[in-house]
Amino acid sequence: MRSTMWTYPWDVLDVGVDTALDELLNQVGVGGLSLATSYHAGRFLQPRSPKRKVYFPEDGTIYFHPDHSRYENLLIKPKVARLIHERGDVLRRLEQAKEKRDFTLNAWTVCLHNTRIGMEHPQVTTVNAFGDHNDYNLCPSNPDARAYITTLVADMTNRYAIDSVELESPNFMGFAHEFHHEKDGVGLTAKDDFLLSLCFCDSCLARARKAGVDAEAARRTVRHWIEEMTMRPIPVQEPDFVARGVEGFKDTPEVYEYLRWRFESVTSLTREIREAVNPRTQVYFLSLLTSQAWLFGIDFAGVARASDGVVVCAYDTKAPQVGLDIADARARVPQGKYLATGLRVFYPEVHDGEELCAKVREAAESGTEGFNFYNYGLIPPTRYNWVRQSLASLK
Repeated sequence: MRSTMWTYPWDVLDVGVDTALDELLNQVGVGGLSLATSYHAGRFLQPRSPKRKVYFPEDGTIYFHPDHSRYENLLIKPKVARLIHERGDVLRRLEQAKEKRDFTLNAWTVCLHNTRIGMEHPQVTTVNAFGDHNDYNLCPSNPDARAYITTLVADMTNRYAIDSVELESPNFMGFAHEFHHEKDGVGLTAKDDFLLSLCFCDSCLARARKAGVDAEAARRTVRHWIEEMTMRPIPVQEPDFVARGVEGFKDTPEVYEYLRWRFESVTSLTREIREAVNPRTQVYFLSLLTSQAWLFGIDFAGVARASDGVVVCAYDTKAPQVGLDIADARARVPQGKYLATGLRVFYPEVHDGEELCAKVREAAESGTEGFNFYNYGLIPPTRYNWVRQSLASLK
């Protein structure tokens, strides 16, 4: 059973490569780590770090040294985090550590969630039905955004001996919870958030037209719905909106066809990344639950076929539901493609080791082939044994 733990480069550097590996492989009990190699901004509480308790990473930077010649003809250039310039190439150190230790080295790579690039190049971001740009989300239809992330992952996997790349956000993103100090006095519902997230940038319109889809008609309808939504005194709740999926729009053909089309941008980008990556490296797509994936333009089975497999993030749910969600994912992932389960070791999402054990067992019995645990530097070290116990319960 493959197992790994999502890990930030600053946490490895704060304790040292050897100490981090000792803790991950022995105390946590996983078989490797998934290092953030491209990441966004945030504010991170650091219970494990001996140097600090709060960390603010730079926005939209990478945590390895690229081959700059690969990007000479691209609009978008990577920016190496100051942390790497000042404290060294942690990815290279981990690669070298593999010569003496047996563990998997995985590159956890945030793809299109990049506010720094979005603010520098707004023309590559997603655009709502009113023409407003979402700085935090590069559009998977945009050729410059696609060229950048494809080149970045190809560059990294050819410069470093990486076992797998885990792709986070190579897709459309939601409207809420993607930027800091968000203000919403309307009280957006899941449907409202979805409508505001739909992209109608020039690249999406062009790709949709090429596929025979009337994207302008879809944009006009969505714009009208948003106008109605913002004028209501009280939001209209639709509790089954997410569960209905794309089929819930069948009565509005222009929007229905547009939603069916936009899966293509995400699936084809995933395929292009897989083709560009060094053949020795596996490519895994990080997805939300299958019932939610459509909100972000993710055709779950499609991205599984286009990559080497999928990691399903089964967050904020109880053990029995984890089993049901992973069983559903297993039924959709084509034979021969990898399926893993992502679990957070956050309180109160998980109250103790027994609860984590229950989630792990449910996922294993439902067909998962591996686990990703979140996150080495964000939880107290006193919880590491919860992970070890949960994996041991499978033996």
